[in-house]
Amino acid sequence: MRRSPLQDGWELSPNDPTGPRFRIEDIYPCVDGGRYPIKRVAGESVEIWADIFREGHDVLAANVIWREEKANDWHREPMRLHSNDRWHGRFAPPTPGWYLFAIEAWTDQYATWRKEFLLKQEAGQDVALTAREGYELIIELMPYEREPRLLVEAAAEKFTETGDPAHLLDDLLAAAIGTSELRPDLTRSHVVPLLAERERARAGAWYEMVPRSQGRVPGQHGTFKDCIARVPEIADLGFDVLYLPPIHPIGHTNRKGKNNSLKVAPGDVGSFYAIGDETGGHDAIHPELGTLDDFRRLVEVCKQHNMEIALDFAVQCSPDHPWLKQHPEWFKTRPDGTFKFAENPPKKYEDIVNPDFTCPDRIALWEALRDVILFWCAQSVRIFRVDNPHTKPLPFWEWMIREVRDRHPDTIFLSEAFTRPKVMRALAKLGFSQSYSYFTWRTTKAEIEEYLTEITSHPARDFFRPNLFVTTPDILPVQLQTGETWMFKSRAALAAMLSSNYGIYNGFELIEHEPLPGREEYLDSEKYEIRTRDWNRPGNIKAYLKQLNTIRRQNPALLQTNDLRFLQVDNGNVTGFLKESIEHDNAVAVAISFAGGPQEFWLHFGADEIGRSGNRKGVRVIENLVTGERHMLEWGGIRLRIDPNDDPALFFRCTA
Repeated sequence: MRRSPLQDGWELSPNDPTGPRFRIEDIYPCVDGGRYPIKRVAGESVEIWADIFREGHDVLAANVIWREEKANDWHREPMRLHSNDRWHGRFAPPTPGWYLFAIEAWTDQYATWRKEFLLKQEAGQDVALTAREGYELIIELMPYEREPRLLVEAAAEKFTETGDPAHLLDDLLAAAIGTSELRPDLTRSHVVPLLAERERARAGAWYEMVPRSQGRVPGQHGTFKDCIARVPEIADLGFDVLYLPPIHPIGHTNRKGKNNSLKVAPGDVGSFYAIGDETGGHDAIHPELGTLDDFRRLVEVCKQHNMEIALDFAVQCSPDHPWLKQHPEWFKTRPDGTFKFAENPPKKYEDIVNPDFTCPDRIALWEALRDVILFWCAQSVRIFRVDNPHTKPLPFWEWMIREVRDRHPDTIFLSEAFTRPKVMRALAKLGFSQSYSYFTWRTTKAEIEEYLTEITSHPARDFFRPNLFVTTPDILPVQLQTGETWMFKSRAALAAMLSSNYGIYNGFELIEHEPLPGREEYLDSEKYEIRTRDWNRPGNIKAYLKQLNTIRRQNPALLQTNDLRFLQVDNGNVTGFLKESIEHDNAVAVAISFAGGPQEFWLHFGADEIGRSGNRKGVRVIENLVTGERHMLEWGGIRLRIDPNDDPALFFRCTA
């Protein structure tokens, strides 16, 4: 029989009348026809929808079938007709890992007979022959399993003895017949892959810390012990992930000086992205930070404070990296025999050499890079922020991420790719758990609402999880360069409330804002030098960040991103939105100002409803999550005022 992309590989033809009669179409969720996995969280229900139909008026039945990718046996969950040939079912993948699901449909012969019998009986027609047909049908559909088989045999025997068709109409009999495996027109859809991840992949507050700048003595290199000393403070602020830029040895050749200068002064520490020297490479620790045991202690202390370590995976080497001597074939050389340093014209990175992913010995290179991740997994690290993945081959990432997850299914990968939208989405599709975004450059109400609507709508919502970083070591956004406290608070509130994943770079809490003239970069960036700070200096916004993270933890609605609904606000300087939890038992409304002066506005909820399925209603009361004040809505909305000098945002728990 010939294959077709329409349905389980079957194609009907006059010479092949036995092909399936069903159409199983518009399966949701599904990414690119099943080429890439949808993303969900382990233990939570996955809602499945599909159009299922065939000709005629027979009663149809359908199941969602699912299994772990490497398992042999399918699990089955029933689907129910919703309306207009649209069917719905669900299943819950129990643990992180790769899964497959598909849809099976067939004609429910017994239910079809039963429906027709009852219609004829109701119309007063002679049903004796129809009853006899029902008897023969249940004999034909006899289940294999013992208990349902005994029930069907008993019903058949009673009908034979009495001729009463009531014995063929019992609900228990219908359930027993439902276990029959005789389904001659059974049709299966194409298979859809699913990646189930742990909860941290969906929600987390990230704090980016540069370890060498955590010391207390000006100019003195920080250590892991200094990092450990700060863990209680960062945990108290409510952060879940402590993210460290590269912690490896730094090369000497072409080392960069302060502010990315080509001139190096004595004592310049270089860029931590120029990875590797004579002491080691990607699986080594910078000697001045401490030892591997010190790092393990940091991981353990974070765990004690309910935090996790995330490490930076930057696929680049300094000219002093051991690989350049051990495996020179992994790198490109120029006509003069020198290794080709990294460039992104007109930018030059003289202190970095990139591996050649297409070199003849690329299998060994790919495996070596995978083994770097596995080495840090062995040190109990399960979160990796990947630097510039868009500059490396996409097939490598798809292979490497699967290789790691096959061994450690709970591993999370964050893609740091500020690049073209389709490339960012491709990286998300092939396995990255989270993605950096354009949030940094969306600065107006219209820009924020348009962009967040785009990435939280179908189809992006099924594979793209944004992680909204307000600043990074590379980026000091223009809107923060004036150092206005209200703006720092506004951007933090936008990131923390709009997305379930967000992050800050250390120094944000201190309102650090001095740029290189005309650039979106920090002056005296700690990418190239050690910065010693007073983490409690006056004017900091640590209390505000703690408040944001506390509100997030107390309201599950804020620990998801996909259910985001922008509300009507009659002020162009204020955005308002409503979010609901996965279980629909918590709803939060937020209003945030984009301007510095006092703002008055009408926050209108319109026809938006909240609550569990079957009991959804409009919002009636909102409770201020900071002050505790409660307000009854009038005409579907409320008049509010924001003074950014106090707080550029308002947070409300909503009840119906």
